[in-house]
Amino acid sequence: MLDREGFRPNVGIILLNANNQVWWGKRVREHSWQFPQGGIKYGESPEQAMFRELEEETGLLPEHVKIIGRTRDWLRYEVPDHFIKREIRGHYRGQKQIWFLLRMVGRDCDVNLRASNHPEFDAWRWHEYWVPLDVVIEFKRGVYQLALQELSRFIHRQDHPGAQRNRRNQHKAAAKSPAPQTTESEQTK
Repeated sequence: MLDREGFRPNVGIILLNANNQVWWGKRVREHSWQFPQGGIKYGESPEQAMFRELEEETGLLPEHVKIIGRTRDWLRYEVPDHFIKREIRGHYRGQKQIWFLLRMVGRDCDVNLRASNHPEFDAWRWHEYWVPLDVVIEFKRGVYQLALQELSRFIHRQDHPGAQRNRRNQHKAAAKSPAPQTTESEQTK
């Protein structure tokens, strides 16, 4: 299913662990690494497609992740002709994607790269958030940059596991310290 401009509707998935590292998969029988992604089927919402692709490519189920955010609009990339099958050249230009940022709430052992009959990845690892920009295939680099940049706004300190503990400690410290004294001149300002 292509749009009028020759772009296939698709979802991209950036999965974070508790340390805000991203899940990075190695494509089967290739030495190229990428984020999980896949096409949106007719009648599917982007969110439904994201959960289906997540399960097919990583074995993770909705209960293993939490949606943190998604891109506002479609992000596009064009695929070079030598990567396009001859029979669709001239019609197919590339992918238009809605990207989702997910937090892994399951465990690493929940990942199952053989969850589908046609695995996409044969290895995976966690990487620092921006590292994929240096190693993804060239024609996807621009869309990865846009997705990572836009979705980075959803990564707050409160998403980090130690943040809750730090907030509690700050509240305890504030309760123990005396309230700051104000002078009469400060009160009238």
